[in-house]
Amino acid sequence: MKFNTALLHKDYDGDPATGSTIVPIYQSSAFAQESAEKLEAVFNNKAPGYAYTRISNPTVSAFEKRIAALEKGIGAVACSSGMAAVTMSLLNILQSGDEIIAGAGLFGGTIDLFGDLEAFGITTRFTDEVTAESVKNLITDKTKAVFTELIGNPKLNVVDLQAVSDVCHSHGIPLIIDSTTATPYLIHPFDYGADIVVHSSSKYMNGGGNSISGIIIDSGKFKWDKNRYHGFDEYAKFGKFAYLAKLRNGIWRNTGACLAPMNAYLNSVGLETLGLRMERLCSNALKLAEFLKTVPGMEVNYPALADNPYYELVKKQFDGKGGAILTLRPGSKEKAFKLINNLKYAAIATNIGDVRTLVIHAASTIYTHSTDAQKLSAGVYDDTIRISIGIEDAEDLIEDFKQAIEKIQ
Repeated sequence: MKFNTALLHKDYDGDPATGSTIVPIYQSSAFAQESAEKLEAVFNNKAPGYAYTRISNPTVSAFEKRIAALEKGIGAVACSSGMAAVTMSLLNILQSGDEIIAGAGLFGGTIDLFGDLEAFGITTRFTDEVTAESVKNLITDKTKAVFTELIGNPKLNVVDLQAVSDVCHSHGIPLIIDSTTATPYLIHPFDYGADIVVHSSSKYMNGGGNSISGIIIDSGKFKWDKNRYHGFDEYAKFGKFAYLAKLRNGIWRNTGACLAPMNAYLNSVGLETLGLRMERLCSNALKLAEFLKTVPGMEVNYPALADNPYYELVKKQFDGKGGAILTLRPGSKEKAFKLINNLKYAAIATNIGDVRTLVIHAASTIYTHSTDAQKLSAGVYDDTIRISIGIEDAEDLIEDFKQAIEKIQ
């Protein structure tokens, strides 16, 4: 099946009990069983079924199954937010004294999280660019994971997945990829050696800006050394499902980071148009970026532009599509604010992946807690405007930015 067909039909049959074409919202906290013996078996993962929505829910399970199939994974665990997914993906394998290698140009919230982990004895070693060489130089005997965004938000740097994963695996370290901004439409990271993929599914998978959620997908290919990774001894019997089994029965379950059934339903509805939306979003982003390149005094960053340093990697990994985010620098914070305020069609909001175009001044909002050095590493300057492209007609978007720019010149 090709992408859009797979969205609708791969490992998905709706609700066979009723014939509903989409699994309904099972808005229930608990699920009764016919006997104490059956509930015991379900509760202890010895029989199929549901006991309590914090542990599992039919609506959520359907969403997890669809994403796992879409990403070519063996299974997935849905979380209450994208940040919860990032946190759970790491804490499932880390303990005090461990180290993470990560890109310095991460989303501001992820950088803040890594700062929080220091209180628990987990250290992050940052590199300006996640490359095979930079990762190799930072690996120590304490390194337990390499984490990076596939397309940086908002730096828009692109990682060479195969090269980085080869280095990670040569040292027995898993590569965890945040593929939120790429989506499965542009790439399947497992085909390039990634071991775990996380998404803030609030973004492009949902598409409508109506629910917060995250998801973790396992490739099932990494060999978890129970002597190196704490707590895997009792889960070794699950073979390639060891990571997911440990996650479901441990930190994810115990912290209550579960996804609400309503949000899982809204994500499943939005997911079905992901391919159509991404095709339009990538096309709009390129057209707007090409226009902005012609405007004097404007500095534009978009990975699919021919003069972008990541252009060849974009062609190799993403078939030439650069995603749906670009950044614009008009020269000063004052000009950035004035440009933003003069746009007619773009909402001034912090989200990405909506059907409508969104703009934000990154330095004063999503990077407000970051140091100047962290902002610089993330490609965030005092005049940086992040643009999350929507599905409006490209001609209207271009005209809107044109009139807004004219008002600041």
